[in-house]
Amino acid sequence: MTVTALPTRFVPEVMVTPGPAADEATLRLDAAADPAALLDGAAALLGRLSARHPAATTLVLAGAGWALIEVGLRARGLALRDPAGRLVLPVDLLWQQPAAWAPQVPPVPYPYRPVLSGAFRHPQRPPKPQGELYRRFVPWLGLDISFRAASLEADLDLLHRWMNDPRVAAIWEEAGPIDHHRAYLSGLIADPHMIPMIGCFGDEPFGYFEIYWAKENRIAPFYDAQDHDRGWHVLVGDDRFRGRQYVAAWLPSLMHYLFLDDPRTTRIVGEPRSDHSQQLRNLDRGGFARIKDFDFPHKRATLVMLLRERFFGDRLWLPDFATASPDSWAAAATTPEPRTIAR
Repeated sequence: MTVTALPTRFVPEVMVTPGPAADEATLRLDAAADPAALLDGAAALLGRLSARHPAATTLVLAGAGWALIEVGLRARGLALRDPAGRLVLPVDLLWQQPAAWAPQVPPVPYPYRPVLSGAFRHPQRPPKPQGELYRRFVPWLGLDISFRAASLEADLDLLHRWMNDPRVAAIWEEAGPIDHHRAYLSGLIADPHMIPMIGCFGDEPFGYFEIYWAKENRIAPFYDAQDHDRGWHVLVGDDRFRGRQYVAAWLPSLMHYLFLDDPRTTRIVGEPRSDHSQQLRNLDRGGFARIKDFDFPHKRATLVMLLRERFFGDRLWLPDFATASPDSWAAAATTPEPRTIAR
């Protein structure tokens, strides 16, 4: 098949063929009219190709086009030479490239500077991002998933409706008038250690997320928090987007974004209610380890943790192929891919 890249200043044609090994895909690029532009957009292009060929654990970069930019690819962690001398890209390296899915993430991590927030000593955090933060094509759904920073203007009414859903209120305990939710969301937007977000499938908002730096969060006293640990909360507000096929999209995509946002983040933690059995089962499937149960003032919680090494090493951005529906994958293969990331 021939795949034409959508974004950026170049439009290369990459011929994709299987193998030679069963877990490889060969990406042949025989020419590059603008090598600098190709290098600039390589992470986004390769990320799209990897998403369309999820069984491949290694991408073989064949042809003169890739050879022209080999030095730059290798410097950026986008290629290496294997023992046979081939130019290859292991996908666990590729999927740690923010440019492919989260282009707002700076290429260099924010400088380290310790500060105090009350009793918490932690690194100074970067300015909070705005707008769209992450976008990924989900082949088994034939849809993009995206996360954007929440705002009062765009999202207050939506959050108010979701928080007053009895099913959500039973877990979150934040039901109330719109003024309550205005104050709630305003407080999070002003808090430098938290980012409230809205998740969308296609153009449809489906859920509300809160991500936080764990070192200065209420969870920190309950475990040995590291400087760049991240944590998260979630509610799925739209019943149309419930079910395993959707959890298999939003849960690893959220974890992917948190790992992309800072390469120093090696652990993601969570503290779901200990009696929330469905959420705990989802986390088990998502690669989280259950560390312990503990008591917050407002709930009995289970501390869970996901390691960066496990997420990328085990390719946990994908569902289990043994249980994924072959029909859904076949349908996804014939679904036109939407534009993934606009640079």
